[in-house]
Amino acid sequence: MRDFDRDEVRREGPWMVRAGQGPGTLVVLDPAGAAKHDELPATWRELTADHTVVWIRLPAGGSLSEVDDELVTLARDGGTVDLVTSGPEAEAALRFATQHAEAVRSVLLVDPAAEDTRFERTEADIADALWEKRMRPALKELTEAGVAVRVIAHSHADSEDRVPAPLPLGHPEVVTAVRHALAEIA
Repeated sequence: MRDFDRDEVRREGPWMVRAGQGPGTLVVLDPAGAAKHDELPATWRELTADHTVVWIRLPAGGSLSEVDDELVTLARDGGTVDLVTSGPEAEAALRFATQHAEAVRSVLLVDPAAEDTRFERTEADIADALWEKRMRPALKELTEAGVAVRVIAHSHADSEDRVPAPLPLGHPEVVTAVRHALAEIA
């Protein structure tokens, strides 16, 4: 069981927060449970001018079956869907993208190998390379289906980064990386 699964504070609040009216949809699978006050993290609000942001707070009861239902609805409604998640849910995001490749345009990952405890934070590149090797069949399938998969951000092994990996999805670096990745993919 992950530490945040036991954290009562992270489970408080809504399981999903929706904001924005843009034509594209960003579905954020948040394993840490930000947005507990029924609002997006402040850093993400600028993205709502061009996107609908669906922030799914997994510790608050946002089960992965509910995520699947949400993706079915989004696929039916049309438009593009970009999935964003971090370490603990990277593989789940790849599965969702595979199941809904007709609707998902990209999977944007933060610290996908964060749960690999064999490595120190300074060795994120090594951990990512091993993760990518292990996930190669899924990544190939998604590429062939036209779904872009990008590792967009990492924790840092310095005094600026005060929390263990994965880098929180509400972090300003993540938002900047999302914005850049979306511009590249468009």
